[in-house]
Amino acid sequence: MAEPMNEPTTLHGALAAAARRAPATPVTFHTGREQVTLAELVTQSHAVAGALAAAGVRRGDRVGVLCQNEADFFRVLIGLGVLGACACPFALPTMARDGYAERISGIIAAAEIRTVVLSERLARLRGVLGTALDGITALSTSDLRGEHPAPPDSEVTGDDDLIVQFTSGSTSAPKGVRLTHANVLACLDAIGSAIELTGEDSAGNWLPLFHDMGLFGSLAALHYPIPLTVWQPSVFVKDPAHWLKMMSDSGITACPMPNFAYEALARAVPEDEVADYDLSKWRVAFNGAEPIAVDTLEGFLEHFSPAGFRPESMLPVYGLAEATLPVTFSVLKEPPHADWVDRARLAATGEAIAVPRDARGARGIVSVGPPVQRMAVRVTDPDTGVTLDERIVGEIEIRGASVTPGYLHGEQPFTEDGWLRTGDLGYLAGGELHITGRRKEMIIVRGDNYYPEDVEAAVRTDPAVHRRRCVAYLDETAERMVLVVESTAPDTDDLRAHLRAKVSAATGLDDIRVVVAGPHAIPRTSSGKLQRLASRTRFG
Repeated sequence: MAEPMNEPTTLHGALAAAARRAPATPVTFHTGREQVTLAELVTQSHAVAGALAAAGVRRGDRVGVLCQNEADFFRVLIGLGVLGACACPFALPTMARDGYAERISGIIAAAEIRTVVLSERLARLRGVLGTALDGITALSTSDLRGEHPAPPDSEVTGDDDLIVQFTSGSTSAPKGVRLTHANVLACLDAIGSAIELTGEDSAGNWLPLFHDMGLFGSLAALHYPIPLTVWQPSVFVKDPAHWLKMMSDSGITACPMPNFAYEALARAVPEDEVADYDLSKWRVAFNGAEPIAVDTLEGFLEHFSPAGFRPESMLPVYGLAEATLPVTFSVLKEPPHADWVDRARLAATGEAIAVPRDARGARGIVSVGPPVQRMAVRVTDPDTGVTLDERIVGEIEIRGASVTPGYLHGEQPFTEDGWLRTGDLGYLAGGELHITGRRKEMIIVRGDNYYPEDVEAAVRTDPAVHRRRCVAYLDETAERMVLVVESTAPDTDDLRAHLRAKVSAATGLDDIRVVVAGPHAIPRTSSGKLQRLASRTRFG
């Protein structure tokens, strides 16, 4: 358990060092109105480690963790790290709960989990999980309280696995990504360095802690350390305007959110009420976890300008579970910017030819910046592996200190020379990365390439599309494009013809099947991303 006298090499060692620097740093959890200091959280985590050891958890074990956004999530995670065991955070079920028990069973089997820790607040989920916990030691967080023997000295190193992060499954079945203590510390250092955290900052998070952006964004605050406030995702989803008021009144300076959240905030706060908010202290507004739409970004900046939100506070970023989290961050203290390129040439030849913004067929692609510290990025031809010049689209490959050593099982995602293949498509321009889409989601119709983002962008802002929710994918049997839109309007021939015409005008694609579905019909990942490939299964 003891760390060497030089820099800590484990998460619990780093957090203990942070607690020695600033023991009274507050960590506030909206659920249960619980507040602890960082020093208390570290001490409690070591006590939880003793309780886990008494329950039979040993170094190298993988332990399922099913908790809300609450202090017990951190206590269990850090406590497992103290023992040299590995946390496997489980996503919480969606409202539909379709296939949830089967998903958890699959994760338990893949990670060879023998012990699962469930929050006492989630006792009701035992029934939802059904037979998924058969043969598993199921501990409640209430079992980990009280007096227990001190945890054994497990001589944990930076090479020990700390977390298995299961990918969201937006384009494929979830994979278990192994992350070591060293990976996590490199990630936290990169975040803190990139946004130049100081003692004047404070952080907020409503994203689920089982999701990489929510988890490591929060851990970065503890690692620095700065005050951290954690809400449940439902607090934001149910009332974005109220959450924004709480966030701004708290003086929070850094907060991560996906693109759809900025859309939701602009919808939730009427124009005549914007001036009632004070967003002048919001220094870093991370925008990542899903494609960043130019109109969403610009709309948010314009809408909340009267509240004192500065354009340079918006920080488009790119990351993925295989990199623990961060790969590239936009340049701090500079307004975000988009690269306007010829849409047709981009899809047909992979060339990002710069054009004026108002040119016919121009597509704006938001820059997500240069690589973070100790991270390298290259763009290669996905078929030959040859590194491509700037402004040529290829597969994004990464290498760095926070990159996973590999998946739990199955094919490893590395090239022969040690770079991780992300499956994302993009290009570099001026040393900054621009994401164009996912390789698995490129649509080829009669030999021509189309980005689903282009099809979706053509209709996303149409009044008939409910909250801009739509997905496009290929019907491989019929070899034609399918566009699914959520709408509260009746499904009529005229509506489908109207949407089809908008896509045709924007992309030149004529043969399109349009599906009009009700609100919330399009499948989503646990982090809120719309799922194109799952939509193909649902809508045919």
